[in-house]
Amino acid sequence: MNTGPLISFLAVDLLLVCVPGADWAYVIAAGVRGRSVTRAVAGLMTGYALHTALAVAGLAVLVAGSPALLTVLTAAGAGYLIRLGWTVLRRPAVPQEAAAAPEGFWRGAAISGLNPKALLLYLSVLPQFLVTRGDHPPIALQTAVLGALHMACCTAVYLTVGTLARRLLAARPRAARAVTRTSGAAMLGIGALLLAQHAL
Repeated sequence: MNTGPLISFLAVDLLLVCVPGADWAYVIAAGVRGRSVTRAVAGLMTGYALHTALAVAGLAVLVAGSPALLTVLTAAGAGYLIRLGWTVLRRPAVPQEAAAAPEGFWRGAAISGLNPKALLLYLSVLPQFLVTRGDHPPIALQTAVLGALHMACCTAVYLTVGTLARRLLAARPRAARAVTRTSGAAMLGIGALLLAQHAL
């Protein structure tokens, strides 16, 4: 596979990953609560591995060609974001809750698996970097490589964000609560905006 499309995809993907969203909010909360950031990120990557597998199998193309199905999936993701954001706002994370907080592997998988930003990436952005002319590897292989690159970017960024949240906010309960509430409000806002867009 040519390096040109890979580098271009990597640049665009890093920009998308570095935009705070539901994944950021989740790893920040995991870091503040004292959960294993590595476990939380592993859960998120499980969801993205599922997205990649579906894209490799060609289901992403099927979903992209069905506006009704895409709307249902996006609405489900938006609804989950709203529910999660409301939960975070009602009970913001503070460092003292570490002992009572459950591990978050499966919640992480659900967050990334239903993340509307992931749907956008796999259905709209990623296909633009697939090489279909001349001598090129199979589309499935190209999709797998780009999906793996996305997961590598996510892993690096989210581990950094979660670790920094733990180190910078663990001794500052008031700041941790404010950051977590901001994350919850962001999830609520993103979810509501997505639902509003599909309702119009």
